[in-house]
Amino acid sequence: MALFESIHNPDALKRLPADQLPELARGIRDFLVDSCSQTGGHLGPSLGVVELTVALHRVFDSPQDPILFDTGHQAYVHKVLTGRHDFTALKSEGGLSGYPSREESEHDFIENSHASTVLSYADGMAKANEVQGDRERTVVAVIGDGALTGGMAWEALNNIAERKDRRLVVVVNDNGRSYSPTRGGLAEHLSSLRMAPGYEQALDLAKSTLNRTPVVGQPLYEALHGLKKGVKDAIQPQMMFEDLGLKYLGPIDGHDEPALEKALRQARDFGGPVIVHCLTQKGKGYAPAENHDEDQFHAPGPFDVTTGQAKPGPKVEKWTGVFSETMVELGREREDIVALTAAMLHPTGLNKFADAYPDRIFDVGIAEQHAATSATGMAMQGLHPVVAVYATFLNRCFDQVLMDAALHGQGVTFCLDRAGITGSDGASHNGMWDLSILQVVPGLRMAAPRDAERLRTQLREAVQVDDAPTVVRYPKGAVAEELPAVGKVGSMDLLRRAEDSGHGKDLLIVGVGTMAQVAVEVADRMADQGIGVTVVDPLWVKPLDEALVAEAAEHSVVAVVEDNGRTGAVGDAVSRLLRDHEVDVPVRSFGIEQEFLTHAKRERILEEQGLTPQELSRKLTETVARRTENEPAAEPA
Repeated sequence: MALFESIHNPDALKRLPADQLPELARGIRDFLVDSCSQTGGHLGPSLGVVELTVALHRVFDSPQDPILFDTGHQAYVHKVLTGRHDFTALKSEGGLSGYPSREESEHDFIENSHASTVLSYADGMAKANEVQGDRERTVVAVIGDGALTGGMAWEALNNIAERKDRRLVVVVNDNGRSYSPTRGGLAEHLSSLRMAPGYEQALDLAKSTLNRTPVVGQPLYEALHGLKKGVKDAIQPQMMFEDLGLKYLGPIDGHDEPALEKALRQARDFGGPVIVHCLTQKGKGYAPAENHDEDQFHAPGPFDVTTGQAKPGPKVEKWTGVFSETMVELGREREDIVALTAAMLHPTGLNKFADAYPDRIFDVGIAEQHAATSATGMAMQGLHPVVAVYATFLNRCFDQVLMDAALHGQGVTFCLDRAGITGSDGASHNGMWDLSILQVVPGLRMAAPRDAERLRTQLREAVQVDDAPTVVRYPKGAVAEELPAVGKVGSMDLLRRAEDSGHGKDLLIVGVGTMAQVAVEVADRMADQGIGVTVVDPLWVKPLDEALVAEAAEHSVVAVVEDNGRTGAVGDAVSRLLRDHEVDVPVRSFGIEQEFLTHAKRERILEEQGLTPQELSRKLTETVARRTENEPAAEPA
């Protein structure tokens, strides 16, 4: 039995002799590599914080002292040390979440995996302790240097520094990366601290002193001279924190467990807000991760443990790849097109654009708000910016889309990867909000391509608009099979004609994005039952083509199928359009219930939400039957 398997709670970890901690760390790393090789997961970030997490749980008393992680990518070690040893179904239905989860453990306090939020949570908890007269509990927030590029983190630090007696420890897990290398002035600032001349000598002396061993190979005065020089060279960068009024400890070797324990005990006993700056290596202890240039195994799929190579699977065209290739083509054709990413160059597919046009790509860090408004400024000066983010992260810059890009009528294109149900990353990553929140933005145009060809076409159309923001949304994973149109209804694609099945115009289905594929399957099933179904793909779901009004008036029932929350989305927009034109045809809206979905495969969630061809056919057959029964008989000629 591996040593970590005997650890079911932090108290057991505290009882473990210090000389067994290296064995514990090795065992945890081996376990994580083996587990993630089977399931995939956030391996690199977790390998980088093994010693740090061990030290945190030996110094602080979780859950009395809340230990909070931003963004939760690095929480696997925390899960292991709090008794969660079964990773066989990680990120799958019924298994462990890929992030901290309040349902899993009393040691997990927050599960929002959007970055840069943890310091605000911690500030609020520390203030609550103060109001309630609790002077013993310490709140601990672990935040990466990548997450510190988000403005919300600095809003929180400004407040944290306000009071000098709130027990709050901020651990900066500094590995120079978020997904990819951290960009911007803050990154350079922290890097200058890591690379300061004399720092290595100072660090070696600190280790030697801590371990009560003599300084080997040089006289003590030389070591002290190195320490003095290192401190002198390093003091200016750390003043960034101390100028805020925050006590600063570090930088500390984040893989030296005794040094970490000592620093964390000092921070705990200080009795006020403290920054503990730890230098770690993402992917530590597993060579393929350490040597992986792109993201050091940030979130690999299943892989071979020996080689680190991804396990073979079917080679399929993916939505992100189609976007990536089209952006390179557009960049070649138009010099005014620039691209922005919020610390997700490779995940959004903009890496190829960056390789081709390095002077026209801007990684702003984890700062979606800044990305949207900076892009607006670029548009004001004659460029056409394309901002690529995951759909769930667009939520973070809604105000900037509304009040900056749209209010000023600027041509900024927002490309939303992972739209709809994403599945394995859980509630915070499903892109199920954008079709609702963007409906309220005046002038904005929004496209939902159903297949690769439509994505290429609609992205090209989007970047032609220069007087309003445009949005193109597409899902995660493999591209749907191409679905050709059989005709047109206004600007919309006609995918099935009711009359072609030999039946009347019983039902009109509006299929949104990839759900158009489902809508066609529903039409085919219902035609076999003698029901005439027309299917249209609006292509641009905002604004809707008013040709839809006349088409709806010719049918008995209208249905809208979309992979977004039902409230305020395309279904509601279709209903409003028909009401505004006094078309009295019932509209049924099928989408995602307005709830936070647990992690599971996309197919399983669609099934649970009733968004399968079989379930939709059953419900719509019943709806059409009721409508037909209630319709008055035709007057005799």
